[in-house]
Amino acid sequence: MRTLAKDLPQKVGETATVCGWAHQIRSMGKLAFVVLRDRSGMIQLVVQGEVGFGAESVIKATGLVRANARAPGGIEIEASEVECLSAAESPLPLRVNGSLDKVSLESILDNRMLSLRNPKLLSIFRLQSELLRFFAEHMRSEDFTEIKTSKIIGTGTEGGTGLFEIAYFDRKAFLAQSPQFYKQAMVASGLERVFEIGAAYRAEKHDTPRHLNEYVSLDVELAFIEDELELIELEKRILKAVFAGVASKDADMLELWGASAPSADSVDAAPTVSYDEALAIVARTGTKLYELNPEAERILCEWSSREHGSDLVFVNDYPRKARPFYAYPKGSGTLSFDCLFRGLEITTGGRRIHEYPMILDSCAAFGLDPASISDYLSIFKFGCPPHGGFAIGLERLTQKLLGLTNVKEASLFPRDRRRIAP
Repeated sequence: MRTLAKDLPQKVGETATVCGWAHQIRSMGKLAFVVLRDRSGMIQLVVQGEVGFGAESVIKATGLVRANARAPGGIEIEASEVECLSAAESPLPLRVNGSLDKVSLESILDNRMLSLRNPKLLSIFRLQSELLRFFAEHMRSEDFTEIKTSKIIGTGTEGGTGLFEIAYFDRKAFLAQSPQFYKQAMVASGLERVFEIGAAYRAEKHDTPRHLNEYVSLDVELAFIEDELELIELEKRILKAVFAGVASKDADMLELWGASAPSADSVDAAPTVSYDEALAIVARTGTKLYELNPEAERILCEWSSREHGSDLVFVNDYPRKARPFYAYPKGSGTLSFDCLFRGLEITTGGRRIHEYPMILDSCAAFGLDPASISDYLSIFKFGCPPHGGFAIGLERLTQKLLGLTNVKEASLFPRDRRRIAP
């Protein structure tokens, strides 16, 4: 029976079998020291004679477990039998057992099937898995139901821009920008509170460290709200739960990146400022902007950190022209908001229009043909509660939590304007 590296300290003096990858090999003539890597950690093997395999080969070893203060973790296996289950070609295109800090991102992504074996890079996705777990656990704790919606749609609720067109038998279809249509339908169905973790697609020709054309969206929608401030408080509760979870359970991965998760107090301290107030804050730095662009997001987060002790800032009351047609109007503004985290927008949301006559008026104001989104409009035609929601970008959240330079580093297999493989 196989034993994981993490469980070997309890087997000192016993014979154990381990399986994994040959992370490092040091040949000393009559002896070879092989560091085996499995999903739980690393263990040193002491092998008699030469080994017939190279780094990253998949191996199986059996031997006596013994204490050795000089070995990684203070434990090693005196191997009596070593079997190569699958040999790796040599030389490797990049080092798995060393630092990749000086390797270009393009090289890392071009060799993604191998680079993901690097323990530090792999930790990004271990941590990302934990973010998903803590998010879903918190949503269920607040009586939300998880849904899974179609990513193939006939039209977009925000018009036809930014959609990837696909061939769907004898007609056109598109990849969904978001589950907006379906989230609202499920709120109106009587579930009232729903969330989804799923892929979203944006056919936007960006080429920046903050954009992906395919990303994972953490979507939330709930009924019977008054305004966007309720949504902001909900997101604060979610983020506190997620940050507390990784700080408690995954401190080793945060430490690996020299990162830290915001405290509950700092999340609570995050200010909410209106769109106009946000522009005024930016203007006080001498930067003249007419909209909240990436530079403004960075300035606002620096202000929030300095003045409020928080890495987060919420911006609400966006002008109507800057929001989708379904954003609930409030004078010349809307009951909508963004969440900025360490200089980057990670969330957009707000209250939605739920009255049928109002949504028809909004279609006219935005130049939309109601017939082109008749399925969407039927949600409101037959009665719909006041509701709203938001979406958190998983890769952006991961990027800023770990201090990664590029959002592509936080995507397993990133898709951008040029990259569609591996």
